[in-house]
Order: sequence, then C-alpha cells, then structure tokens
Amino acid sequence: MTETPQILLNHQLKKLKLPTILREYDKQARLCAAEGRDHVQFLARLIELELIDRERRMIERRIKAARFPATKSLDSFDFTAIPSLNKMQVLELARCEWIDRCENVIALGPSGTGKTHVALGLGLAACQKGLAVRFTTAAAIVHELMEARDERQLLRLQKQLVKQKLLIIDELGFVPLSKTGAELLFELISQRYERGSIMITSNLPFDEWTETFGSERLTGALLDRLTHHVSILEMNGESYRLAQSRARQNS
Repeated sequence: MTETPQILLNHQLKKLKLPTILREYDKQARLCAAEGRDHVQFLARLIELELIDRERRMIERRIKAARFPATKSLDSFDFTAIPSLNKMQVLELARCEWIDRCENVIALGPSGTGKTHVALGLGLAACQKGLAVRFTTAAAIVHELMEARDERQLLRLQKQLVKQKLLIIDELGFVPLSKTGAELLFELISQRYERGSIMITSNLPFDEWTETFGSERLTGALLDRLTHHVSILEMNGESYRLAQSRARQNS
C-alpha cells in the first residue's frame, strides 16, 4: 500500500511532463528533511530545478534547429588576431537587442579572418536567449529555394525562413549566383525586411557584390534593404586559420 502513492505520483509527473521533478523529488525530500527545510522550501527547490533543466533543454533544441555546422562561442574567438574587428561592438551584439529590433549585421573581410566563427558565436548567443535561429550558406539557401520552387513548395519554405528571428547567411560572394537564384535570395531578404534579422558574412566589399548577383539594379535594391538598419563588422587582416597553421608548425 505504501508504494501506491509513489507510483501514482510518478505517473502524474510523467503526464505533466515534469521529468526533473520526477527524477529529483525523492533525493530533495531527504536533503530538505536533513537540513530542516519546510514543505514550501522543498517545493521551491524542485520547481527551480525543473525550470533550470527546462531552459537547458530549450537551448539545446534551438541549437539543433539552427543547423550550425559547429558550435562555437565568442569566448573562444581570438580578437587580438583581427585588430580591425571592434570587440566591444561584437560583445554588444551578443546581447541580441539588435535582433529584437529586427536589425541586421554584415561581416566583411577576406577568407580565413573568423567571420563564420563570429556568426556562429552570435547565433549561439541568440539561441541561449531563446530566439529561433537558422544558419546556412548563401549557396545552400539558394539551392534550397530553387529546389522548393521546382517542387511547388517555395511559399512554405519562405514562411519557415521568415519565421526565424535570426537568419545567418554565410559565405556570400564565394560563388556567383544564377539570375533565378539571385532573384529568389533577394525576395527572401525583402520578405524579412524589418520583420526579422539577417546576418551575412562576405569576402567581398559592397562595391563587388554585383559580381555575385549579376545585376546592379538588384544589388542596389538588396543593399538598400540590408543596410537600412545595420551593424558592419570590419574583419580585414591576415587569415586567422593560416596564422594558426603557422603557429602549429613552428611549435
């Protein structure tokens, strides 16, 4: 008979989807009894543990949904290697207030200077704030849009992408886009204008973006939308990866 209440409690906690309380209540009951804590303190401790665990699981789901190629934080970024990058500006962006304001970030600089690392770090910070993030490369998102159009699923994909609080488009400029691809990417960016934030990394300065989009008119209209509310990260300097490689060879 003494086991019946515990079996019922376990069942009810599972039904209520309170796994941390289910796992911890027996242990915490013994601890609170030993410490002389009352039932309110016992309950408060259980609820706190459940909330902490629920937030951790939520962040893990956000990170998984973001499709990051790797999980990197700004803590592991060597700001001294890229003197042109304003560290305080990046740390301010990590607070994610710009995302709440539906503003954009563009990181410009040659290959290997850590643009993707910074983008991943800001994306991770947004996930930790509970924001929906999607990470992709320019080539991949254009391919996805074109494939969706061919399969008559374009509207559905566009709605999914517009819903994201932050869309990160990496490596813009590495591969020239087809006319259709450029138009589809422009349409997506236009749909997100003042509705959701975009972060773009590019190895090309703005005056060379026409090489990627193939049209001065389209490029001008695109930049007009992207740079209306924007923070620009200047990341010029020697390749971060090349410097690390040389350091390993010399050690």
